[in-house]
Amino acid sequence: MFGFDYVTDGAAIYRESFSIIRAESDLGRFSPDEEVVAVRMIHAAGQTDLAEDIVFSPGAVAAARAALEAGKPIFTDVTMIASGITRRRLPADNEVICTLHDERTPGLAAELGTTRTAAAVDLWGDRLAGAVVAIGNAPTALYHLLDRLRDGELPMPAAVLAIPVGFVGAAESKQSTIDVAPQIPGLEYITVTGRRGGSAITCAALNALATKREILP
Repeated sequence: MFGFDYVTDGAAIYRESFSIIRAESDLGRFSPDEEVVAVRMIHAAGQTDLAEDIVFSPGAVAAARAALEAGKPIFTDVTMIASGITRRRLPADNEVICTLHDERTPGLAAELGTTRTAAAVDLWGDRLAGAVVAIGNAPTALYHLLDRLRDGELPMPAAVLAIPVGFVGAAESKQSTIDVAPQIPGLEYITVTGRRGGSAITCAALNALATKREILP
């Protein structure tokens, strides 16, 4: 058996990690509430320069937290995000909904001529009103959501975590979120410009929004 010397206290590991992040990252442009979310996102990425790419709309954190505290559901584009949400952090045992594998999704995707992740957005329906959306994988889902919101075909969620990852459409869809937001009254968002994103960063943001306590016992 090897005699490695390492920290075994989970809370201590988090505290030291967050301390390193705050020492190495430029967090000065974030409000205190935004900083807590940004630190979690940076921790999930393992890259302190992620701070340079994180963008919050002015009311995003407050709107998302209020929605979660009011018991509104969370809609996700992929099951990986649904699985990565720490349920004990959720303030109202919020329902987490992913319609990617709904039996209606493949047919709807064929009808619309788009991906299943994009088509699944249309199944969110009226329950989307005031909810929290977490898109961490599929740029097509984010584009489709923006189109539906701009056209008034879906009700406005409280906040959208627009954090898809990848080389095709990811950076563009996130920039489109920033660019189109002024045309969609009430759209609050958190995003990461560029190619970086993904389920881990998205779940980290959600978990930070779910409670103001940075570290849970």
